[in-house]
Amino acid sequence: MSLSQEVLPLVAATTMSKMEGAPKDRGWLVGIIFFILGLGTLLPWNFFMTASMYFNNRLKTSEWSNGTVTATKEYYFDNWMTLLSQLPLLLFTLLNSFLYPRISEAVRIGGSLVCILILFLLTAVLVKVDMEQDRFFSVTMATVWFINSFGAVLQGSLFGLVGLLPQKYSAVFMSGQGLAGTFAAVAMILAIASKADDQTAALGYFITPCVGTLITLISYLMLCRLPFAQYYLRKDRSKNYEPVSDPTTNQLLLKEDTAIMTENGLVNGNANGHASGSPVANGSIDVTPTSSESREESEKLSVLEVFKKIWVMAFCVTFIFTVTLSVFPAVTVDVKTVYRGEWEKYFIPVCCFLFFNLMDWLGRTVTTLKQWPPKESRVFPALVVARVIFIPLLLFCNVQKRSYLPVLFSNDVAFSAIMLLFSLSSGYGVCLSMTYAPQLVEAKDKETAGALMTFFLALGLSLGATFSFPLRLLV
Repeated sequence: MSLSQEVLPLVAATTMSKMEGAPKDRGWLVGIIFFILGLGTLLPWNFFMTASMYFNNRLKTSEWSNGTVTATKEYYFDNWMTLLSQLPLLLFTLLNSFLYPRISEAVRIGGSLVCILILFLLTAVLVKVDMEQDRFFSVTMATVWFINSFGAVLQGSLFGLVGLLPQKYSAVFMSGQGLAGTFAAVAMILAIASKADDQTAALGYFITPCVGTLITLISYLMLCRLPFAQYYLRKDRSKNYEPVSDPTTNQLLLKEDTAIMTENGLVNGNANGHASGSPVANGSIDVTPTSSESREESEKLSVLEVFKKIWVMAFCVTFIFTVTLSVFPAVTVDVKTVYRGEWEKYFIPVCCFLFFNLMDWLGRTVTTLKQWPPKESRVFPALVVARVIFIPLLLFCNVQKRSYLPVLFSNDVAFSAIMLLFSLSSGYGVCLSMTYAPQLVEAKDKETAGALMTFFLALGLSLGATFSFPLRLLV
């Protein structure tokens, strides 16, 4: 699932796009590289999620007694995959203020990409390896945990990196993230359309993110050699480039790191090693004024005071993701088509994953054109709560196997329509709540608001993944 553009309004841009003495981004190469980096950061989650059919087929097993089938073992793969993907997000959101200042940027980004590549290669190799189902499930779950842990570090680090460049590069980076889910869905559709046997199709599918991760790693290594990137990313830009005349801008440029709110955490820090993500971890903001800091900067509100101003938006983003992740993909992936034949193979990749990712991205994009209801209105949180209706609607679709609830919407068109509205409202609501939150506080407290919203975003994802277990059993 792509969760990228909700962070756009909270990106704390600390550089200006047109600065005296700055080299040009020739051929928009830096922009292209950050688009690739954005795409590469969300490949792990989306490729594992979209490959649900492959994993579930390998985990189909029965218990035999006296030569007859007595029971079928249920692994609830999609529920566990969702939960073990989101827990690292919540964990690293809490630990970011300790982790990032102590580990260099190159190790965090390059090391994470290398580890993700190795784990994807392992997953591809396992396609050809016969393995007992329990062991395969355990190995896959461990892979999901570690690959998403490295992905959480990678995304947070890259948001910190792109935050040092002009703000338009943050938008490009998140555009790449926004298309990662669609990229994975299209890759699955092409693997099915290849008419190859199941093993060969799965192997080709998992080789694709290996290539994508390798290209992402090469792109990061290239980035460090480009003059335009060097100008903004160097720790001490004053050595080789003429500083601008505005002393305030110079102070911002010489910051060692910039606070960037992302869906996987707030990457931040400054030359003194203080991390403004500490509100999430420590409950307060550690601000050490220096002679160059303004008086306003040293008078930031406490975390509790900021929370009192943004609690409605924090509730909204938590509730939206709780509803979304409670049924997608754990429940929606088990919906069956009423039509037989070739369409059965394409039904879930198209109607579940492709539709969700396209409409989720569209919902987030719409907020750049129209923002309604206004942030002061009670209509917005009411509409957010109203999204809970999608849970019974999807549970009453043709989910198989089922034991308790009847099927009310068996037709493929009904399921597709529900999915389109479900994903569109999710993307729109999330992006709107993340847009409104920083508008409810003063400029000096936007960073704290970003950290808090990041935490509640991660909390919503984790709660949704947890609730997916009882909801799937309820069917």
